[in-house]
Amino acid sequence: MARRKIVAGNWKMNMTPSEAVALVNTLKPLVASDETDVVFCVPAIDIIPVVEACKGTNIAVGAENMYYEEKGAYTGEIAPNMLTDAGVKYVIIGHSERREYFAESDETVNKKVLKAFEHGLTPIICCGETLTQREQGITIDWIRQQIKIAFLNVTAEQAKAAVIAYEPIWAIGTGKTATTEQAEEVCAAIRACIREIYDEATAEAIRIQYGGSVNGGNAAELFAQADIDGGLVGGASLKEEFGKIVNYK
Repeated sequence: MARRKIVAGNWKMNMTPSEAVALVNTLKPLVASDETDVVFCVPAIDIIPVVEACKGTNIAVGAENMYYEEKGAYTGEIAPNMLTDAGVKYVIIGHSERREYFAESDETVNKKVLKAFEHGLTPIICCGETLTQREQGITIDWIRQQIKIAFLNVTAEQAKAAVIAYEPIWAIGTGKTATTEQAEEVCAAIRACIREIYDEATAEAIRIQYGGSVNGGNAAELFAQADIDGGLVGGASLKEEFGKIVNYK
């Protein structure tokens, strides 16, 4: 059975609540699709108004981060049950910017992944290499390590529902895009890694996105690859162009 494509926008630290609602209203008709799952991953303060604005549409709302404890003295953090109560369905975990600027590790990513599943949230689990790592020829080794630790103690049934986002760090927001061949090579290696950890059925079910300067012009070619099941989109998710990426055919 063919995997259903999933295109998620990562708004990062952009859009006030009122701007967010205006953007949703602009994008709603453009991202309507019967064939592709559409997710808007928005800043925490925007979640409640965006969930409201997306009611009655095909758009699911995601968070950009969450903590791995359910409550407590963790000033500034957001718990998984807060997200589900607000109507959130997805959560980005381990984005390279979280790893670089906020000291997230493979181990904290794993804790968050387990907690997301516990609360019925679908994690979008990010992995990716730096330019130095690519030039040193360790891309696949590095990604495999990230995946193996992220999926520690995750059951096969849970893994089937997960989304993995491969984002070469050197292509995020730089205008550089991995070639279609580079993107497919790593996404295929990720699927092979999942096959090793679990089995063929799990590897065939899990959805793997490519992220890193995805735009209306390159989406169709990228999404046509055997192991690329959609995209995690940064800058272009804040523009009308996002509709072209969702409806890439």
